[in-house]
Amino acid sequence: MHGLNLTESASGPRPIKLPTLSTIGIVATATAAAGAETEALNAAFPLNTVTLVTDVAAAVVLAGSGGTLAPALAAIRDQVSPIVVVVRVAPGNDAEATDDNVIAGLQLLPTAKSAVGVQPRIIGAPGLDTLAVTTQLVITAKRLRGMAYARAIGADIEDALLYRAGFSARELMLIWPDSSPVFAGDIVARALGLRAQIDETIGWHKTISNVPLDGITTVTHPVQFDLVDPSTEAGLLNESEVTTIIRENGYRLWGNRTTAGPDHPEFAFESAVRTSQALQDIIASVFQPFMDQPMTVALIKDNLETANAQFRDLALKGKIMGAKAFFDADANSAEQLAAGRPTFRYQFTPVAPLENPTVNLVITDFYYTGFADQLA
Repeated sequence: MHGLNLTESASGPRPIKLPTLSTIGIVATATAAAGAETEALNAAFPLNTVTLVTDVAAAVVLAGSGGTLAPALAAIRDQVSPIVVVVRVAPGNDAEATDDNVIAGLQLLPTAKSAVGVQPRIIGAPGLDTLAVTTQLVITAKRLRGMAYARAIGADIEDALLYRAGFSARELMLIWPDSSPVFAGDIVARALGLRAQIDETIGWHKTISNVPLDGITTVTHPVQFDLVDPSTEAGLLNESEVTTIIRENGYRLWGNRTTAGPDHPEFAFESAVRTSQALQDIIASVFQPFMDQPMTVALIKDNLETANAQFRDLALKGKIMGAKAFFDADANSAEQLAAGRPTFRYQFTPVAPLENPTVNLVITDFYYTGFADQLA
């Protein structure tokens, strides 16, 4: 050929898609009385099957008249209409058998991405979250890089605090009391919906606390609350990392904390956990197009700048305080690089909630200065 051979290559930072953490995943029971209603339920929500719900209002109509599915979806719908992944399970002959079925359903949620194309990141089993089920909720949330929300089981605050002491997972938030004397999973379902609503309207960096909840008319135990007095029931619950319900310009959840406990203080805030999960998704998206490409200096620079450009954008939007990706020479020997195994370092600072500001109130005679002059 007498002419120009033209080839095309792509280099430099790559645009990446921000992660979506607002998809809800629930396990529920559902039964129907009439033949046609049963057929509709079985068609919409076959047993032990991962099912995708894109229209929550329509799904409520098909969710049967018994079990936890219909009231859970209705409570979620009161907050927002998100994407919901549902695994419907059968009620057992006794409580232990029901727990086994729910646990098996939770174990199906990690298959959702391959089954229906989305990965749930807000996990719950409203009304079915016994101790055994909540233990599995945590395991499932870890696998999905998500957050689990469950009730702190107890007839009173003392019982709820004792129950909370049995957990030490950063992927779990416990809530007490409930918001319905009829459906034991009402507040958990509303928390799932509220979490999705906050993700869609503000972002994963905002905690679930102090945002109005829709659809609540009562609570099973009114919780004493005073913003300037920590010696209240709400203060006691929050001190023990239990989120509660307060009535202050409407009902709202009050509490920022996971059950991470003293072993993982850096993940005490729900927002810190979800920021870490979001950044893990971003890092995976950064690396994906570079995987298996020839590892040159230019490739590593492009990888780092792709990540750091995204981090700068997140910081400008207030979703993180800052983050940076590094390539440390000391951590990368020639043998390691020749084996295709470079080591990167990422550091980040999540945005902390304004949880406990201090106000110094000083009484002074300063503002009487010039009093007589003003009269003259």
